[in-house]
Amino acid sequence: MWILYAVGSAFFAGLTSILAKCGIRNTDSTVATAVRTVVILIFSWLIVWIVGSGNQVSSISGKTYLFLILSGAATGASWLCYFRALQIGDINKVVPVDKSSTVLTIILALIFLHEGISLPKAIAVLAIAAGIFLMIEKKDGEEKRGKGGWFFWAAGSALFASLTAILGKIGISGVESNLGTAIRTAVVLVMAWGMVFVTGKEKEVGKIDRKELFFIGLSGVATGASWLCYYRALQEGPASVVAPIDKLSVLVTVVFSYFVFGEKLKGRALAGLALLTVGTVAMAVL
Repeated sequence: MWILYAVGSAFFAGLTSILAKCGIRNTDSTVATAVRTVVILIFSWLIVWIVGSGNQVSSISGKTYLFLILSGAATGASWLCYFRALQIGDINKVVPVDKSSTVLTIILALIFLHEGISLPKAIAVLAIAAGIFLMIEKKDGEEKRGKGGWFFWAAGSALFASLTAILGKIGISGVESNLGTAIRTAVVLVMAWGMVFVTGKEKEVGKIDRKELFFIGLSGVATGASWLCYYRALQEGPASVVAPIDKLSVLVTVVFSYFVFGEKLKGRALAGLALLTVGTVAMAVL
C-alpha cells in the first residue's frame, strides 16, 4: 500500500512545480513560499482533524518533536531554494537537479538508517544518477546573461530535500503520519514567514496579483496532498525506495511543462529521463 502513497506523492509533487511556476512569474519566490505554507498548514491540520489524530500531540516524545522540527527546517530551506531556482531558471532544468536528492537520500539512508542496498539496486542508483546528469542542460551564454544562478539554488534544494527525507523518516516513527506532517508544516510556516520579514518583503504580500495568488494557493493544496502521501509512504516503507518513487514527479512535470510552458526536452534530456525512470522503477521492484 505504501507504494501507492509514494506514487500519489510523485503525482502531486509534479503538479506542484507547474502550479508554483505559474504563481511566481511576477511574485517574489520567498513571499510565494510563505503564502503557500499557510495553505498547506490549513490543509494538513484539516486532515488531522478528519482522521482524529490531534489528541496524540501530548503523547509525542521529545526526540520525535526534535526530528520533526529539524525535518521541517530542512523542508523550509529546500523550498526557499527550489522556488527561487524555479523563478530564475527553466522548469525542465531545475527539476532534474532538485531530483538529484534521490541519490543522496539513498546514501544517507544506507549510512544512518542502515537500509541495505543490493547490487541490482546499486546499478539502479547509478542509472538514476546518469539520468539526472543527462537531463541537466545549460544553454550557451547562460552564465554571461546572469541566469546561471538557478543551479546553485536547485542544488541547495536537493541537499535539504535529502535531509528532509532522513530526518522525516526518524521523526514520524513515533507519531501518526498526518499529525507529523502538520507539525512539520508549522515549523516551515515560521521559517518561511521569518525569511519574509528578515528580507523586508512583507509589504509585497498585499501586492500579489490575484491570478498568481490563485495558482500559489493551488500549489499549496497540491503540496499538502503530496506531503500527506509521502510521509505515509515513509512511515510504512523504506526511505531508500520511497524517495526515488517520489522523484518520478519529474515525469508529471515534464508532461505538464510541455503543454503549459512549451518547454521541450532534447534527445539527450529524453535519454536522461528514460534512465531516471527505469532506475527509479527498478528501485521500487528489486
